[in-house]
Amino acid sequence: MNKMNSSMVTEFVLLGLTKTWELEIFFFFIFLLAYVAIMAGNLLIVVTVTFDSLLYSTPMYFLLGNLSFLDMSISTITTPKMVTDFLREYKTISLWGCMAQMFLLHFLGGSEMTLLIVMAVDRYIAICKPLHYTSIMNRRVLVGSVLLSWAVGFVHTMSQMVFTITLPFCGPNIVDDIFCDLPRVLKLACTETYILELLVTVDSGLLSFICFILLLISYTVILVTVRRRSSGGLSKALSTLSAHITVVTLFFGPIIFIYAWPSSGFSVDKFLSVFYSIITPLLNPIIYTLRNQEMKAAIRACTEVG
Repeated sequence: MNKMNSSMVTEFVLLGLTKTWELEIFFFFIFLLAYVAIMAGNLLIVVTVTFDSLLYSTPMYFLLGNLSFLDMSISTITTPKMVTDFLREYKTISLWGCMAQMFLLHFLGGSEMTLLIVMAVDRYIAICKPLHYTSIMNRRVLVGSVLLSWAVGFVHTMSQMVFTITLPFCGPNIVDDIFCDLPRVLKLACTETYILELLVTVDSGLLSFICFILLLISYTVILVTVRRRSSGGLSKALSTLSAHITVVTLFFGPIIFIYAWPSSGFSVDKFLSVFYSIITPLLNPIIYTLRNQEMKAAIRACTEVG
């Protein structure tokens, strides 16, 4: 028994993106700048929505502020550790640090998945039922929707992590990725994990794929409804929804490939991990602000006041 305890894994080794020192220095500066841009862009949206009474009282911007908060949080869980690891030859993370990282990633990821669905419902009501929009999307519904997204995220992560934290890790401790995530870590457990891997595939991969398809169908229904009512309103609706469709694709694309097809190549998974944790949170503020005159005007006013 003592021999078993002494051989238990207490930390994992992350292989990262590359073993070349020159590339690691290059990635260090690129990822550091990207993280600063992520925090600045998303924080600017959160602050603007919070302190601009018009935007804060508008459902779409209220939800957008919450989306930016989730993007900042997801990036903060992975990127600072990733950046500092570029300067280390031996990249390690403690067992419980790894568990915490996976717990938070799936908690916030599940919350963002649900929030994107709420945003799609918001756009459907705003475009297809404009006369009832303010009465349906009232403050109570908005707050309840955001709390629901957090609750779904918690249930989503607990349904997987409650089994993962009880697994014994007594053998290999090398994770060929840039941060801890379930598909890679489960393979290191010194027990049979086929059922748990299947649960992760269904819970994360299939669920995200179904949500993605449902979101695309909902946006298609909106566009068809608008086209039937007024051909002139189609271009405006398309302009409004294009930002949402882009964000949905950027968010769900990497998740579907990582979890629905967990047997894909390591290099592909690493690229998708970077896309999910850095590229998407970096692009979301750009997509929403550059295509939205109200948001740009509010940000301009906020920066002038500051």
